[in-house]
Amino acid sequence: MSYMDFYNEWLENDIIAESDKAELRAITDEKEIEDRFYKELDFGTGGLRGVLGMGTNRMNVYTVGKATQGLANYINKKNGAEKGVAIAYDSRRMSPEFASKAANCLNANGIKTYIFPCLTPTPELSFALRELGAIAGIVITASHNPPEYNGYKVYWEDGAQITPPIDGDIIAEVRNVKDLAEIKSIDINEAKVKGLYNVIGFDIDDKYTNALLGNCIEPEVIRSVADKIKIVYTPFNGTGNIPVRRVLSELGFENVYVVKEQENPDPDFTTLDYPNPEDPKAFTYALKLAKEKDADIILATDPDADRLGIYAKDAKTGEYVPFTGNMSAILIADYLLSRRQERGLLHSRNAEITKADGKLGALVTTIVSTNMGRALAKDFDIDYIETLTGFKYIGEQIKFFEESGDRFYEFGFEESYGYLAGPYVRDKDAVIASMLICEMAAYYRSIGSSLKQRLEEIYAEYGRYLNKIDSFEFPGLSGMDKMSGIMQNLRENAPAEIAGYKVTEVTDYTKTEETGLPAANVLVYKLENNETVIVRPSGTEPKIKIYYTTLGNDLAEAQAEKDKLAEALKPIMA
Repeated sequence: MSYMDFYNEWLENDIIAESDKAELRAITDEKEIEDRFYKELDFGTGGLRGVLGMGTNRMNVYTVGKATQGLANYINKKNGAEKGVAIAYDSRRMSPEFASKAANCLNANGIKTYIFPCLTPTPELSFALRELGAIAGIVITASHNPPEYNGYKVYWEDGAQITPPIDGDIIAEVRNVKDLAEIKSIDINEAKVKGLYNVIGFDIDDKYTNALLGNCIEPEVIRSVADKIKIVYTPFNGTGNIPVRRVLSELGFENVYVVKEQENPDPDFTTLDYPNPEDPKAFTYALKLAKEKDADIILATDPDADRLGIYAKDAKTGEYVPFTGNMSAILIADYLLSRRQERGLLHSRNAEITKADGKLGALVTTIVSTNMGRALAKDFDIDYIETLTGFKYIGEQIKFFEESGDRFYEFGFEESYGYLAGPYVRDKDAVIASMLICEMAAYYRSIGSSLKQRLEEIYAEYGRYLNKIDSFEFPGLSGMDKMSGIMQNLRENAPAEIAGYKVTEVTDYTKTEETGLPAANVLVYKLENNETVIVRPSGTEPKIKIYYTTLGNDLAEAQAEKDKLAEALKPIMA
């Protein structure tokens, strides 16, 4: 069937509401019809993500219903109906409606649901489903995407996003739902009477907060200097506002200033082009407030509060310096490992605590994150584990540690501003990351140092690692073909050198027999000068991303290396 066939099928389908058909009839540009109907919105390894609107290639109650029916079929095959599904949602357009649609479909299939009563951070969903003993979880969020997007992420009973082979099995069930008429529904009052529809109590918030506080290492130090630390915080009009402020308050931080324009939920993200802590423009209002208050640090959580971006004041220049995801990750890792080591709590190879419980500490990261993590792990004499891109694989490692009993999870991070300290959840958590950044600021203040100063000391010890990403967009119907062609060409005609540096090793992550990891569309090139280039299509957007790791005696030298590599690779992406 052509895209016009699918378009007309929706117009004739009695299940599609008249108001939704009106949206479709109002389209005057056939290219717009093509984009909405040339394919089904992919249910990928993490769920759905797409532009809001009517059509098979859009986020709407019908595509959400189809995905949920497939998930329900899988859960019932696993006899998990009684365990139930926890559901959370963020501040985006249609998030409450999609959460209700998912709950209704699950209930109609005899599956219990536990739905949060208000917008909730993604990491708290991971915590709640394990606390409730649920078989799965759903979060309605598009994370840091622009306001026209929304998404649907699926978690399994270990608290992490679905991974192989479960993700493939669920995808197959979703694809087997061929007709919108297969999507079951139930009257909400009937679902409540049957005990299928349940609202999560606020006691989960308390338990989640206590789990966060349990990972604080220096509460006494915080109390001694908390009144001297000034913090500017913006939740980017999302879910982090209440939990971040609560945990900082309970630790004793008194001077927390919230960006008013970005404090409350706003699905239009009026003051943000792109609610992403990786985007410097998103910090415009926060930087203005920081200068007014003479703040020490700036925190920004993305709309579903799983990513954290920070700026820190340079005491020498008075300027606010942005920290990349890798920079923040190394700072947190260094702090946690060093403080635990000093307290005899680090599970290093010859530590007494390791001898007692037989567990070796592990620093877990992804193949596209900074190589400095490896050097740090070596120095602290703990294990270093790399996973595929996506924090769900870090969460999966925690499950493996629990099953084997021979590893202790010390810290996990990914370059895209995601961090997790402690196994209480199985996804990146910007709330605990906010807590740890503020704790670190307090600790370094107590010894006459700062976040910026400590980072420079780390660079002096390990060298200046620079990690940068270039993204190349391929929109529209031809975009996917173009991306596929580029990746195929790179596999068939692997470059022997990049920017004059010999390629010493190529790793193709589609070859599971070589990597020992699930198949992934990723190519890694290691160069003779110990620099690395990684090419990876995005899993959520029509983009190919190139990740560079370069080294230098200083930032300028490392940046010059990156620029040279990037210039050499531009023609390949044309």
